[in-house]
Amino acid sequence: MVEVFKTNVQRVKEARMLLNTLIEYFPGHKINFDLSDCDKILRIEGENVCPQKIIEVLNAGNYQCMIL
Repeated sequence: MVEVFKTNVQRVKEARMLLNTLIEYFPGHKINFDLSDCDKILRIEGENVCPQKIIEVLNAGNYQCMIL
């Protein structure tokens, strides 16, 4: 399963911090940001991806996140 999200993450440093946090919640999943895309895409690939939890994690860091 692959979930794709639109975010407002702007900097590589921010993306790395969020990746580390997301890996704690979703170990074994493939997670990456595409900050060169106009939608600052976050992709998560793996079994049992919970879109609501991903949105909650980003929102807790004061980032916007919506499923595409």
